[in-house]
Amino acid sequence: MSTHIHPHEGKIKRSDRERLMEQRGVTLWFTGLSGAGKSTLAVATEEALYEQGYLTYILDGDNIRSGINSNLGFSPEDRTENIRRIAEIARLFRDTGIINLTAFISPYREDRQLARRLADGDFIEVHVDAPLDICEERDPKGLYKKARSGEIKDFTGIDAPYEAPEKPEIYVNTDEQSIAECVEHVMAYLKHHAFLNKSQ
Repeated sequence: MSTHIHPHEGKIKRSDRERLMEQRGVTLWFTGLSGAGKSTLAVATEEALYEQGYLTYILDGDNIRSGINSNLGFSPEDRTENIRRIAEIARLFRDTGIINLTAFISPYREDRQLARRLADGDFIEVHVDAPLDICEERDPKGLYKKARSGEIKDFTGIDAPYEAPEKPEIYVNTDEQSIAECVEHVMAYLKHHAFLNKSQ
């Protein structure tokens, strides 16, 4: 690790970029079991934000693992490093004033707390919940079936733990609520807490 690091500050600050875009940089951290609907909800929320004129970006698990985190596996240590890198990327997006949405299982509370600390208050944990049997029934990628057969090891919810959020800012249950209802819940939270500033 280099000790000769000297961060360079530009003249344009985050507050300048946020004022220009009439929005506040924030991270919406969608967490939940595979198949709970994290990516589906993130995509639908991004669409709703875009339609209202907000600049957004989604950081999704499979997309990140096929690129910047392609060298990581699924051991506890690699999962932690995966989330650390994502949290740092999310911080860069917040600094640009962009509303970023992350859709990762992120099974460990400690790792999510690290992401929260890096956000300095601009972090919204969204617990996308659904019963395990429903997630297995959906199994959009066929991963539960492979995990049950032993083809995939250390799969969250089967032979690796998922530590559910204790006090998420937003809780939705995709077994009981439609995606549209979940989006409405997320948007209402953002408006109520002044993350969306454009005059509609």
